[in-house]
Amino acid sequence: MRKRTVRNGLRLILAALLLIVLVSFYHVGIADLFSLSDPAEMRLYRLGIFWAAAFGGYGVVLSAFGLVMPGDPRDAQVRVLPVFFLILGTVALFFYLLASSFNEPTRPERLQPGDTITI
Repeated sequence: MRKRTVRNGLRLILAALLLIVLVSFYHVGIADLFSLSDPAEMRLYRLGIFWAAAFGGYGVVLSAFGLVMPGDPRDAQVRVLPVFFLILGTVALFFYLLASSFNEPTRPERLQPGDTITI
């Protein structure tokens, strides 16, 4: 097993998971921060999911090749377990945010140009 290759693949998988968490649960906050319109917010979400799938797919392939390749003597000091625990923590965070999103109230619709506010 080539530990450096496996660790790099796991890092890409971790980056993909973090990107999925960001665009799935915080895309509205990111769009408000950068004052994006609704179509631009949807494009941000789509691009985030696309790049997360690309990073995750490449990370899985890289990790699989690292598991199959013969070991390298320089890999004795490489630790894979901390990155693996970070991935487990990110998956737990995703499911926590998913479960808590079912209980939050629906957010009000945004005002469209020309809409009036009655006080």
